[in-house]
Amino acid sequence: MESGLVELADGIRRVTFALPLGIDHVHCYLLRDGDGTWTIVDTGLGLPGAGQAWQAVLDELDAPVGRIVISHFHPDHVGAAAIVAELTGAPVHQGAIDHAQCVRAWGRERSLDRLTAFMVEHGLPIADADAFRADSETLASYVQVVDEPELLEPGERIDGWEILHLPGHADGHLALLRDGVLIAGDTLLATISPVVGLYNDARPDPLGDFLSSLARIVELAPRIAYTGHRAAIEDPAGRARELVAHHAHRLELTAEALDGEPVTAFEISHAIFPDPLSSGLRRFALAEALAHVEHLVGKGAAERVDAGPVRYAAAKAPLA
Repeated sequence: MESGLVELADGIRRVTFALPLGIDHVHCYLLRDGDGTWTIVDTGLGLPGAGQAWQAVLDELDAPVGRIVISHFHPDHVGAAAIVAELTGAPVHQGAIDHAQCVRAWGRERSLDRLTAFMVEHGLPIADADAFRADSETLASYVQVVDEPELLEPGERIDGWEILHLPGHADGHLALLRDGVLIAGDTLLATISPVVGLYNDARPDPLGDFLSSLARIVELAPRIAYTGHRAAIEDPAGRARELVAHHAHRLELTAEALDGEPVTAFEISHAIFPDPLSSGLRRFALAEALAHVEHLVGKGAAERVDAGPVRYAAAKAPLA
C-alpha cells in the first residue's frame, strides 16, 4: 500500500497510513483551496510516531494547511486530529452530531462501563467482556479529542466542496462533493462493506440511515469516490446499489435466524457471519447483527421478547 503523497487529480492528494487494526491502512486526503492553502480531510490514528509521519507529509507541501476536516469520529479517522492541528496551527472542522458522539466515545463523557453493559445485554459472553474493555482502553489511548472544533453544517460549502450528511456507518458521517468528486470517508468502500453497527448512545436505526445515504449517492451520481480505505470507486452509484443488495441479503439471513426460539444479537451474528472470527471482529459482527434486527423491529417484522439479555423473535402475525 502506497504511503507517500499521491496525486490523484489536480489539487487532490492522498496519503495512506498503516493501522494495527482489522483493516491495515487508512487514507487521508489533501485538497488544494482557492487561496493556495491545503485542507486535510481525516488524520489517521494517533499512534506513537503519528506526529513525525504527518510532519513528513507537511514538509512535502508547497503551502500551509488552512483547515482540517473530520469525516467521522471513528479512531482511524479522528485519532490524530489534535496532533495535526498542533503541527499546522489549523482549526479542526467537525459536524455537531459527530463531535458530540466523539466526546461520548473518546472524551470526557466516555463510559466504558455503559458500553460494555450494552454489549453484554445483547449477548456478548461475560467471559469476553474483559478483553473488550482492554481493547477499548488501548484504542482510546490513540485518540486525542479536539474539545472545541469549528462545527460544520450539512449544505455548507468549503471552497466549493458541499458538505453532505451521509449517516449509517456513523451517525454524523460527513462527506465532501465538488464537480462530481466525492470525498466519501467510509460511506462507500470498494470490495468490502462499511460496518453498519448499532451501539448505545446512537441513532436507533443505523441501517435505515445507511440505506438512505446510499439512495442519496445514487441520486447525486458522482463520477468518482475517494474513500477512507481500499481503492477509489469509479462508479459510486453502482457501488451504492451493490451495497443496498448486500444488506437486503443480510436482512434475509437475519430474518431466517429468527425462525425458532428467541435469540440474542450475538447469536444472530453467527448466522450472518458463520465463519470463525477474532473476538474483535465478532464484536463488530454483533453490532452489525443488532443494526439489522432492530431495522426489522422498526419494520414490524421482528420483535424484542426478552431482556437480560435482550432476545428477538419473528413478529407474530396479527389475528384475523
